[in-house]
Amino acid sequence: MEKVDIVEPEDALPVVDFDGLPEELKQAALDAGWNTLMPVQARAIPYVRAKRDMMIQSRTGSGKTGAFVLPMVDRLDPTQDNCQALILAPTRELAVQVAENAETLCRAKGLRTIAVYGGVGYAKQIDAFRQGAHIVIGTPGRVLDHLLSRNLSLDKLKMLVFDEADRMLSMGFYPDMKRLQGFLPKRRIQTLMFSATFPTEVLRLANQFLKDQGFLSLSQKNVHAMNIEHVFYVTPGMEKDIALTRIIEVENPSAAIIFCNTKAQVHYVSVVLKRFGYDADEISADLSQAAREKTLNKVRKGRLRFLVATDVAARGIDIPELSHVILYEPPDDPESYIHRAGRTGRAGAGGEAISLVTDMEKKEMDRIARKYGIDMQERPLPTEGQVETLVAERVTALLEARLRSRDQMQAKRLNRFLPLAQALGQDKDECAVLAMLLDDYYQQTLHAPPPIPMDEAPGAVVTGHPIEEISQGKRPKRHRSGRRRRED
Repeated sequence: MEKVDIVEPEDALPVVDFDGLPEELKQAALDAGWNTLMPVQARAIPYVRAKRDMMIQSRTGSGKTGAFVLPMVDRLDPTQDNCQALILAPTRELAVQVAENAETLCRAKGLRTIAVYGGVGYAKQIDAFRQGAHIVIGTPGRVLDHLLSRNLSLDKLKMLVFDEADRMLSMGFYPDMKRLQGFLPKRRIQTLMFSATFPTEVLRLANQFLKDQGFLSLSQKNVHAMNIEHVFYVTPGMEKDIALTRIIEVENPSAAIIFCNTKAQVHYVSVVLKRFGYDADEISADLSQAAREKTLNKVRKGRLRFLVATDVAARGIDIPELSHVILYEPPDDPESYIHRAGRTGRAGAGGEAISLVTDMEKKEMDRIARKYGIDMQERPLPTEGQVETLVAERVTALLEARLRSRDQMQAKRLNRFLPLAQALGQDKDECAVLAMLLDDYYQQTLHAPPPIPMDEAPGAVVTGHPIEEISQGKRPKRHRSGRRRRED
């Protein structure tokens, strides 16, 4: 069995197994077809039931939804017809998935759930609020819409959950999340944050929403760059450029270096990104030191998102808070992978190293992973349809946020174009006009990195080892899953 590196608060709680669950929770789990708990559930549920604010690091698909939904069974009151748990999710797909799980687990208790997201009508969602939905799962933008319209009240809220917080920030939801904060009760409510990675911006977000939070991490043992997530996508050899644009759309890095093995490949990738509409530039060994430094300063100051370079050209580069490193092709030698990946995850912050490989190149990545003990995760290459869905959700969120910012006179002016918009939308040929406008708007917003949290409180700590920051000065305990720490 592969060992898992567990990080817990100093005042860690005992792990719970299925038989150790309260009878009501056990029955709800059995109704959902469970007869055991996944690792993240066994370790996180005790903290959730103890009403502690927690940051929990666990990958997508690890069972984290059950970790925060199952405890709601005996925490929420079905006799009170109001929202008692709010779960924020980055996409419509995730909101629907979490809502389905919540419905399955909580139905027998009489708890009502509703998923709310943009791009659809408001009527069904408003009806659910009027009927007293107890668990609301939604994207920040649409939840904020309902709060501003007073369709939804959080006065009786008991639990707030951020699901996939890193993805929410990459979607550009930070302004909505901060505005939503004004609708939270002044009293303390339990807040949980789940994320696959905890880069600096997620730590800042946690400092703004959580109080005296603990940190729980279930991450694979990794002796190199422990805060970096290593992933790869298998791509067709002749379609790497198309695959790269899809991956960038899904990952939405705030800043990234894209490594190639040759100057010719660097130039080609840079041209592709620029033609697609990305804010990109290149450096090569042929450039003067002054020219290279000028380009690097643009990255450091946030005026350039994508830098394409070879190992030689990138030597000596130090860019703080670089969220991603992308390897367009595997390096010529395994050691270069470590140098490339190490460009992100600096000063204890989190980051991602993403590799694009063909079927043949995958063997080289496997060799690098074995040589350095890296847990290399394969992700399925996004399809064009998946990218279309994601882009649609992102642009809907951006446009809805822009609509909310309009004053009364601007809203009245907008009404002049409603008949035209309806007419264009009903005609197949004229739809291209709307698509063009949406594409232009999206491309304009694409040049700027997504808004990220900034420090708000004096003395807020956001650098250094994230686990030490979050544990409020207490050194967390580490142990291997193969070693018994205490009796459960």
